[in-house]
Amino acid sequence: MHPVTRDVTERIIERSREARAAYLEQMEAARRNGPGRAKLSCANFAHAFAASPDDDKAAVRNPAAPNLAIVSAYNDMLSAHQPLERYPDILKAAARACGATAQFAGGVPAMCDGVTQGRPGMELSLFSRDVIAMATAVALSHDAFDGALMLGVCDKIVPGLTMGALSFGHLPVIFVPAGPMTSGASNAEKARVRGLYAEGKASREQLLDVEMASYHGPGTCTFYGTANSNQMIMEMMGLHLPGAAFVNPNTPLREALTAQAARRALEIGIGANAYAPMSAVVDEKSIVNAIAGLLATGGSTNHTLHLVAMARAAGVLVDWTDFDDLSRVTPLIARVYPNGTEDVNAFHAAGGMAFVVRQLLDAGLAHDDVLTVAGSGLRRYQQEPFLDGGRLVWREGPAVSLNADILRPADDPFDSEGGLRLLKGGLGRAVIKTSAVRPEHLVVEAPALIFHDQEQLLAAHRRGELNRDFVAVVRFQGPQANGMPELHSLTPVLGVLQDKGFRTALVTDGRMSGASGKVPAAIHVTPEAAAGGALALVRDGDIIRLDAHAGVLEIKVDPATLRARTPASPPPAQAGFGREMFGWMRRGAGPAETGASVLFEVTT
Repeated sequence: MHPVTRDVTERIIERSREARAAYLEQMEAARRNGPGRAKLSCANFAHAFAASPDDDKAAVRNPAAPNLAIVSAYNDMLSAHQPLERYPDILKAAARACGATAQFAGGVPAMCDGVTQGRPGMELSLFSRDVIAMATAVALSHDAFDGALMLGVCDKIVPGLTMGALSFGHLPVIFVPAGPMTSGASNAEKARVRGLYAEGKASREQLLDVEMASYHGPGTCTFYGTANSNQMIMEMMGLHLPGAAFVNPNTPLREALTAQAARRALEIGIGANAYAPMSAVVDEKSIVNAIAGLLATGGSTNHTLHLVAMARAAGVLVDWTDFDDLSRVTPLIARVYPNGTEDVNAFHAAGGMAFVVRQLLDAGLAHDDVLTVAGSGLRRYQQEPFLDGGRLVWREGPAVSLNADILRPADDPFDSEGGLRLLKGGLGRAVIKTSAVRPEHLVVEAPALIFHDQEQLLAAHRRGELNRDFVAVVRFQGPQANGMPELHSLTPVLGVLQDKGFRTALVTDGRMSGASGKVPAAIHVTPEAAAGGALALVRDGDIIRLDAHAGVLEIKVDPATLRARTPASPPPAQAGFGREMFGWMRRGAGPAETGASVLFEVTT
């Protein structure tokens, strides 16, 4: 192991000792309780299987015949989840062929940040993760299952499914992805038209044409945002079948992998020689592997929230210092849009996850000695699936990149460090995604301009007030203020100003997104303005220094002067679009660095 990876892992293990022991004790007690349906009374049992086909009813009466839960984020509005419509039938048929059964145990909500960007619904987005976790627990609470299959793909959905499923971590759990849509309009063309629209040089019809040519079919959006970072992380954590992440939907290989997920869940069930409960798969080492994958591929900044919350659900405590220390030794070996010009389909074709896993293991930056749903050892994930005469088999993935513009080996990377950095100083702690930012833009020192939402900034741009050097401070955007919406609408405007030669940066207690782009952005600032953070004390004209090289986020104001200021008041809470129902979550949300969750703060 690389000494820093080893040391960070040991630090996490020590920090997590009590919380992890308590979690594992809870899971062991659940395992000793035995299969759920064996404990059901006759009336409970009859209710659980009343609507099942007669053959399934006969099978479940056999105490040796396992029953799998299917929990799905299916809806037909969102491209990433539309392919999941047919998955339950595929999974049930595969289970029946093995003498077992599978039931659709419950659905979870799946909202799309791409639809709600800049809209009121975005204020529900982050908290939908915890709702999904709770809905997953409700689906599994019938305690009639010997394993579970999680069907979900996008931003908050996979983290929420993970958090909920971990509360039933004595069961084997396999995540079943849908895969990315086929490639449409190029990312470069999409970015070009977005920039023209931000300058008023392209019409809405022109923008709509290129957006619809890009997002054009079933499957995950093809840029490397949070959704596709989720899929990478599931592989690095050993919760997918090897190589399942980036196979396109509605293909024979995709359907074969889906059916195999049910068969494998039966093979690793309680009492099996290959028993692989989720509580053993998700541990300190698998979390470090996930962080390594995120850094090596320039993945989504959202996972400085989600991975922290997912880990806490398993009693594993990580913080941004862990991310930062690992980032300094993990080379950036992938460039996928928005960090490069090509999409995830090109990444997959160039070697994809099999290549990434091999490189990280060979460099000692990931742990091989982990349990996965495919068996012992992460090396299994340097293999890739294919069909041999209709039969699903695995072969060794590429040992050499098939496109050096997209994937490079760890000893000849795009950058010697990963794509994330911790920033700290007088304004608090924050993270920045550096992998898409040119080196000359990684240090910005300029006067602050204060905004309390992104529309204020966009309006200032329309009035021509932003043609200068400045640091945009967009505050009261944290979890306690308004649910921590993404501020992705700011990227085109700030990018245009940067292209004009102005020194500009963003500092916010809100989120950007997995699509964070070329403008330096200190995000997730903690403490947030609404919780007494220094952001509430900043005034227009204060000099802010963001230095990603040195890891600094500071305000050039005497600390005593800063403390003497009266904090700005947050804008009044907005109602409508369901926002009023989430007030308790805003009030109860933990800090961004602990995952911005309402679920695990007390126990950890």
